[in-house]
Amino acid sequence: MHFDDQKPELNITPLVDIMLVLLAILMVTAPSITYEEKINLPQGSQKSTSAPTVKSLIVSINSKKEIFLNQEKYNFVSFADNLAQKKSQFNTEEPVFIRADKNLKYDDVIYVLRSIKNLGFSKVALQTE
Repeated sequence: MHFDDQKPELNITPLVDIMLVLLAILMVTAPSITYEEKINLPQGSQKSTSAPTVKSLIVSINSKKEIFLNQEKYNFVSFADNLAQKKSQFNTEEPVFIRADKNLKYDDVIYVLRSIKNLGFSKVALQTE
């Protein structure tokens, strides 16, 4: 046997297999990283003794999907437009508290949350009793 006249071949199949697995992992995990909502939910079992000192925007949603913005009643469908018109009255750096009825659908609460965050309010929290 003569080994001097043979040229070594480079086998890249394992390298390609590993790259395809890494690509598949990246494709599966990327959407969850991109569209993740950061929400600081308050703990329902803890009770705070001090009231907020800053005048905050309070959005309340009852079980009939009626939205109250600091005691003013709005329709669920037109809430985003009405809030956009009144945005100049509020500081976007102040916290916004959402008080939603526990019988509402999760999608309805997220719609209100997304509407508030899209208008530039950066501190939004869900309140519990």
